[in-house]
Amino acid sequence: MKRPNRFRYGAWQGGPDPLAPPYDVRAAVDQVGAEVLAGGSLREALRNLLRRGPDGGRGLDDLAARARRMRREAMRRGNLDGAVTRSQALLDQALAAEREELASRTDDAARFSEARLDSLPRSTARAVEELSDYQWASDDARRTYQQILDGLRDEVLEQRFAGMREALGNPDPAAQRRLAEMLGDLNDLLDRHARGEDTTDTFAEFMRRHGEFFPEKPGTVDELIDALARRAAAGERLMRSLSAQQQEELSRLMAQALGNAGLADQMARLTANLRTLRPDLGWDRRAQVRGQQGLGYGEAAGALAEIGDLDELLDQLGQEHPGATLDDIDVEAVERILGRGAAGDVRRLQELERELRRQGWLARGGEGLTLSPKALRRLGGTALRRVFASLETGRRGQHDLRDAGAAGEITGASRPWEFGDEQPIDVVRTVGNAVRRSTSARSSAVSLAVDDFEVVETERRASAAVALCVDLSYSMVAEERWGPMKQTALALSHLVATKFPQDALQIIGFGRYATRLTSEELAAVEPDYVQGTNLQHALQLAGRHLRKHSGSEPVVLVVTDGEPTAHLEDGEAVFFWPPLSETVQATVAEVDALTRYGATLNLFMLGEDAGLRRFVDAVARRSGGRVFTPDTDDLGSYVVNDYIRARRGRARR
Repeated sequence: MKRPNRFRYGAWQGGPDPLAPPYDVRAAVDQVGAEVLAGGSLREALRNLLRRGPDGGRGLDDLAARARRMRREAMRRGNLDGAVTRSQALLDQALAAEREELASRTDDAARFSEARLDSLPRSTARAVEELSDYQWASDDARRTYQQILDGLRDEVLEQRFAGMREALGNPDPAAQRRLAEMLGDLNDLLDRHARGEDTTDTFAEFMRRHGEFFPEKPGTVDELIDALARRAAAGERLMRSLSAQQQEELSRLMAQALGNAGLADQMARLTANLRTLRPDLGWDRRAQVRGQQGLGYGEAAGALAEIGDLDELLDQLGQEHPGATLDDIDVEAVERILGRGAAGDVRRLQELERELRRQGWLARGGEGLTLSPKALRRLGGTALRRVFASLETGRRGQHDLRDAGAAGEITGASRPWEFGDEQPIDVVRTVGNAVRRSTSARSSAVSLAVDDFEVVETERRASAAVALCVDLSYSMVAEERWGPMKQTALALSHLVATKFPQDALQIIGFGRYATRLTSEELAAVEPDYVQGTNLQHALQLAGRHLRKHSGSEPVVLVVTDGEPTAHLEDGEAVFFWPPLSETVQATVAEVDALTRYGATLNLFMLGEDAGLRRFVDAVARRSGGRVFTPDTDDLGSYVVNDYIRARRGRARR
């Protein structure tokens, strides 16, 4: 009998878990949260996560640093005017050989040729032009002169078309005609594509006839355009990077070199087509490439193409444009320029970003990625744990007002009915009591007696309307109070949402103006560095919030580090330092309105500003509230503890 297969399972022992995600997603969220709670910008925290890399992994900054090093090396590769200086050297060599040959001759034609050579212009390009119809006496000189044109033409075409080497090395006129024919067909194809025509069949026919010129084997006309446009843009950047005199020299030399078979016209047409189809490739950029070695046309254009690729990659890695995501990074370009390891790093970061979105930690807004409500709940929970860790140990309790009432929440318990109870009848327990009583009395009929009735026990929780007013003025940032303020507000928001959902909390931020903030907005809020502390506007918004919840206990908590310096007049903020009497009066008027409404007004004063001390003491006396002066690190525990104490007080009432 065949024995059944037996399998044993255990922890993976062959290195890193191959099924594990590239990064710990929750740890990445906590890394962002820690930066936000420390006072950092949410947008910057998300960017830093990807820039620095989570868990000490390589991030975008490491890749960008490598790209910048490579760019610096390319910038030191050599002089861009090498094509002109090389042509000058060949021209000098040809003229020297020609003069040597003419000196050995005694005829008048030799003397006339010497005079013509002596009258050549100093410009290399103009001299080459004037010698285009010169009858060379020296074969060596003629071959050297021809090298100027043939070499430059070959370099230009080889730079523009990576598969030109064999064609350029073939002196057969038929091969040169095929080259001109290819350029004509290519321009016709690009013209049709630019007009929006369907070029699928035309492209296939073009590649069938001229595919040997394109070793990249582009699969579509767009891939062909991308490859050609990048090289053409590099050639244009080379021209822009030369001085005006060097540009003229090189342009004239290229026109001479490409003059045969109409190549110059076809190349100019090709450049115009590619520039129209790919206008975003930085055709007019300049680069200051310096070095000891003179670079030929192909080498110089190659260096500028590499610099252009690195510039584009650095733009992608910078993630500076609105709505940027890691999916905008061309991973193939990263692998081509920085290597497979760098491409793997980008893929892992992309996977992390996608996983953060897939698991609901990130959400996309109008300005790019932001933390989702799920992530903000985790952030608020972290803030609350930090606050509770700093509170004194001891009995916390739920601080609820418990009272049996029909309008409350069912507790699951019941009790005997009493005269005057309005709670719902617990039918199951009532009937059960009647059955048990009838059975003990050995009666076949079941009847209900007063003592059988039980009612469902419920609890009614006290509710509060809480307005937390937090100072967002410039001084909060300057004195490093921004982080503790955020942590305090997020902790209180999370506490209310999870433990006291019947309470209504409104966070109000105030600088020169006041505004209502959700938890999401609070986490993302950034300082605007505008002076002004408009407590009057904040208390006005707090009063509106309290009146919307008129059946709840009204509580106002104010966190600030400066006396009021702004107030509203006809809807516009009036700011002045030192504070105007009108500002103080407008603020006190809002304090009085809240006091008449019955609100508790407690103030948390940060810093030791004497003017603020006088103001908050006066407000506390006027409203019957209290003043707290916590250290910045203790702000959260003070605010949360005061909120819990206030709820305990309501429970006792």
